[in-house]
Amino acid sequence: MKVLVIGGGGREHALAWKLAQSPKVQTVFVAPGNAGTAADSRMCNVAIADLDALAEFARAEKVTLTVVGPEGALADGAVDRFRARGLRIFGPTRAAAQLESSKAYAKDFMRRHRIPTAAFETFDDAAAAHAHVDAHGAPIVVKADGLAAGKGVVVALTAAEAHAAIDAMLPGACDDAGAGNGAGSDGGSRVVIEEFLDGEEASFIVVCDGRNVVPLATSQDHKRLGDGDTGPNTGGMGAYSPAPVVTPNVHARVMHEIVRPVLAGMAADGVPFSGFLYAGLMIDAHGQPRTVEFNCRLGDPEAQVLMLRLKSDLFELLMQATAGAHEPGLDRIELQWDRRAALGVVMAAHGYPTQPRAGDRIGGLPPPSDDALVFHAGTAQRDGAVVTAGGRVLCVTALGDSVRLAQQRAYQVVDSVHFDGAQYRRDIGHRAIKR
Repeated sequence: MKVLVIGGGGREHALAWKLAQSPKVQTVFVAPGNAGTAADSRMCNVAIADLDALAEFARAEKVTLTVVGPEGALADGAVDRFRARGLRIFGPTRAAAQLESSKAYAKDFMRRHRIPTAAFETFDDAAAAHAHVDAHGAPIVVKADGLAAGKGVVVALTAAEAHAAIDAMLPGACDDAGAGNGAGSDGGSRVVIEEFLDGEEASFIVVCDGRNVVPLATSQDHKRLGDGDTGPNTGGMGAYSPAPVVTPNVHARVMHEIVRPVLAGMAADGVPFSGFLYAGLMIDAHGQPRTVEFNCRLGDPEAQVLMLRLKSDLFELLMQATAGAHEPGLDRIELQWDRRAALGVVMAAHGYPTQPRAGDRIGGLPPPSDDALVFHAGTAQRDGAVVTAGGRVLCVTALGDSVRLAQQRAYQVVDSVHFDGAQYRRDIGHRAIKR
C-alpha cells in the first residue's frame, strides 16, 4: 500500500520513518519532504504544495492513507478537501483544527466545557488590553490569536514586556512609520491575555477517531533556545519521553478532566475530533493539570521521541483511527512501547529563531543505529551535499535505559554532527534527570 505524509519537517520525517516500517506499506510519499526523507529508499519526496493538487496526486497514485503533519495544512482544510474526494485521511477538519488555529476559540471552548485552564480575557482593542495588564500586572501571558499553539506566545515577566507584546500583536499597533509590526499581520485581530501558571509543563498526546481515544506515551519538551530554559521561545529545542511529571494519578486526571471532555465537547458542538490531539499541560505541585494550549497534530520534537519508542504498527493504528462508523475503531487498540526512554536534541541553524541562515553544509551525519537516529527537518540536498534549509535543522534522537543514558547517547551523536553556526542546548532532559 501507499501512504502520503503532508509536510517537510522533523515531525513528518519521524511519521514517514515509522509508517515505512509497516509490512503493509510499500511506499511513503512525503510532500515536500526534506533531505532525510529523500535519502531513504522507502520514501519519495513530492514537490507539490497545493492541497487540491495533492489530493489529485493521492487519487492518481491510489494512496491508501494520507497523514497531515503541520498545523497550516490542517487550518487550510486539508482533511475536508481529501474527504470531499472520497480519500482516506488522518487529521481534524478545518472546523475542529480551530482548537489550535484560534487561541480565542480554544479558550472559549474550554470555558464552555469546563476544561481546566488559566483564567483569561480576549481583546481586539489595544487600549483595553493595555488596561487589563495595568490592572493585573505581571507575570502574565500574552498570545496572538490565529497562530499555531506555541507561536506568538509571550510570557511577560514585567508589565513593560506585556505592553510591548500587545503592541506587536494587535494589527492596530503600529510603529512610528505607521507600519504594522510584530505578529500583527499573521496573528489575527485579537490577543488572549491569561494568568501565569506555575508548575511543570508536559505534552499529552492522544489519537482520536471522533468517538474513541488512545493515549500515546507522555513527553516533555524544551521551548526556549538556551540552556537553563533561557532565551526566546522557539518551536522546541528538544524533548524526551516518558514524562516523569505525568504520574499514573496525573495521567488518569488528564484523561478524565481534559481529554475525554474535549472529545465530548467537540462532538456536542457538531465538530467531532479525529486526528492527533495534543494537550500542552501545566502541572502544579499538587498534581493538578491545567491546559496551556491545544495542538491538533503531533508535536515537534515530541514526534521524534515518540516514534522512536513506539513498537506498534503506526499504519495499522491510523487505519483504525480512520475507519468508518461500522468498522472496528480505536476502542480495540492497545499500543506497545519500548521500555527505554527516548531523548531528542534539536540542532538549529545560525540565527534561529528570528533569521535562520540557509545553505550551510552539514557533515558527520551518522547512519541509523539500533539506539540512535537523526531526523531531518530544515534540510535540503544541494550539489550532492546536505545543507541547512530552515530554522530547526535536525533532531538527534536516542534511546537509553534512563533519561540520563538517553541524553548521553544523544549528545554522543550531536558531537559528531557539524555545520557552521549550529545552535543546540546541552541540557535537554535536565528536569527529568534532577527528579
